[in-house]
This record gives sequence, C-alpha cells and structure tokens, in this order.
Amino acid sequence: MMFSPAGHAPRSAGRLVAVGTGLAALAVLLWAVGMTTLQPLTEPVGPWSERLPGAHTYWARDLRFLALMAVVSGLVLAGGGRRPWILRAVLLGGGALAADVAVDRADPTGPGATVSLVALGWLAVALTAASAVRRDAAPGRDRVVLAGLSVVAAVLALVAVLTRSSTDREPELGPAALATGLLLLALTVAAALAAAPGRGRARLAVAVGVAVVGGVGLPLVRFVGPADRLLPAAVLGAVLLVGVTLLTRPAVGQEPERVVSSRPASAERR
Repeated sequence: MMFSPAGHAPRSAGRLVAVGTGLAALAVLLWAVGMTTLQPLTEPVGPWSERLPGAHTYWARDLRFLALMAVVSGLVLAGGGRRPWILRAVLLGGGALAADVAVDRADPTGPGATVSLVALGWLAVALTAASAVRRDAAPGRDRVVLAGLSVVAAVLALVAVLTRSSTDREPELGPAALATGLLLLALTVAAALAAAPGRGRARLAVAVGVAVVGGVGLPLVRFVGPADRLLPAAVLGAVLLVGVTLLTRPAVGQEPERVVSSRPASAERR
C-alpha cells in the first residue's frame, strides 16, 4: 500500500481525524432525524390502511442507509484509509445497520427520541475513533483507499439526490435528499484532498471547483422533474469524477512518493 512519508503525517493527522469524525457526526444527525421524523411519513396509518407498499415507498430508509454509509466513510477518512480505522468503521457500520432495524421496529418519534439517538450515535463514533487511535501505529495515509473513498462518496451523493418516493411530492423528501447528498459531497472533496499527492494552488482550485460544481449541481438535479433527472445526474457525476481524478493523480513530472510500510521495522527485518 502507498503511504505518505512519515514526516508528513503528524502535521495533518489531527486535522484529518477532526474532519472525518465531524462529518461522521453530521451523518449520525441525519440518520437520527430520518428515523424519528422521516420514517413515520412513509408508514401506513391505522391497522387497516389502504396505503399498501409500492415502488419508492422506502425513501426514508434509503436515506438513512446512505447516512450510515457516510458515518463509515467519515471514520475511514479520519484514519487516512489505514487498516485499523477501516476495520472498526466497517464493524460499526454493521452494528449500525442492525441497530437501525431494531430501532425502526420500536417506532421512536419526537425531539426527545431524536436527541437520544444522536447522543448514542455520537458516543458510538467517539468510542470507535478512540479505539482506532489506540491501535493505529502506522504513519501516513493510504492514498489508494482515500481516492476510492472519494469516488464512492461522489456516486452516493448522486444516489441521494436521485432518491424518489411513490408520489415525489412529500415536502420533506427534497431537503432530506439534498442534505444527504451535500454531506456526501463534502466527504468526496475531503477524501480527494487527503488522497492528493501534493498541495498547490492548482489542486486547491480544482477542489474548490469540485465543491462549487457539486454544491450547485446537486440542487439543480434535485429540482428537475423526477423523470428528467438521470441525464443531468450523469453529467454531474462525470464532472465530479473528472475533478476527483485531477485531485488524486500525481502531477506531470512529479516523482512517486516514497513507500512507507505500516509494519514495525522489527517485523520487516524478520
């Protein structure tokens, strides 16, 4: 795996942890609101309701699952794509999916339930990050993982704004889908910058351009009629992926970075 030089890690590791865990915490907030506020809007009313399940009736659940994927992505970003963080983030994601099913069956509603779920989610994120910090002895970042993470987050942002319901007229659906998409866009830009092999005005300009294009393009895609969203979403996705590629690829004439192994020196000698 490709890691940045060890001397570069201490300066930015703390900022990366703060950004990644902060985005994961925001994703927890979106998940909790989706569970306690949006989920009841998609469920039948009364024991003999005629609102039978059909296509696109599970938009609240879909947005919650995207928020949970953003939690996992934020923790992977916080660890610079290194193995201890990935393992714990995936385990947290699996536990979160199981918890989502259990909480959904309990039908929590109201501000009190939202606050409780947010507090429990933030506690889980904090414990996961603390455990990863204790176990993570490798310096640097895995730029390949971070580049892949930025691509996945960009695709998920498009999935979020393309989320539909059976009528697509619920007033809460548009803002929720857009908020989820913008959070995933932030993860896209942050992961791409973390994967960038160098810094400079050109890369900063590309990062700002990706953020602006995504910040404008996602609402535009959302505001287009449901039947006409696919083409603008495809164009926006292509632009985002080109921007991510420009951010993460080495500059022309730039030498590849030195490989730093994540194993202790004693293990390498053996």
